[in-house]
Amino acid sequence: MTQQYLIGELSVRLERLQGAARDAAMGDVETLRRQVETRPVAGLAAAMIMALALADRLCWDSLARGDLVAFTSQAEISADLRLFGVCARLLEDD
Repeated sequence: MTQQYLIGELSVRLERLQGAARDAAMGDVETLRRQVETRPVAGLAAAMIMALALADRLCWDSLARGDLVAFTSQAEISADLRLFGVCARLLEDD
């Protein structure tokens, strides 16, 4: 996979996560997305870990509010992020 492809694919997944985020977390996702798009490719693995941590936080927040619709959407995006990370070799497959 080319470096630009990896950046673009992670950016698209972060855009989906941003759309599923509530007001306070939208800025966090947007900031991470901007970093992915503007920083060197060497930082993608760290950005992937941050994205998964952020997605996890969003899921827990949704569960705490009892918002199962948001949780379901965020969990799907989180699973897709992880799968992409493993396939792109940005994460280890545990």
